[in-house]
Amino acid sequence: MTAALNVALLLVTISTGLCLVRLLRGPSLPDRVVALDQIGIHIVALASIYGIQVGQTVFVDVAIVVALLSFIGTIAFARFIEQGKDL
Repeated sequence: MTAALNVALLLVTISTGLCLVRLLRGPSLPDRVVALDQIGIHIVALASIYGIQVGQTVFVDVAIVVALLSFIGTIAFARFIEQGKDL
């Protein structure tokens, strides 16, 4: 089970790096918002996997807080884009 969790951590970390590239190089603002939301999802996954690996339930609380903040941030960016303002 430890090997599977290590592989999962590695794959999610690589995927987070690819999302970071999209965040920095994204051709448009909506692409960057989606990449930022995806990074938030990856952080939730990393916290959950690590919590399972070390056997600490406190990482579930961390994952919930990050998920809520990511959701609120995505809604804020969506409203910002909807109003037609450009960075």
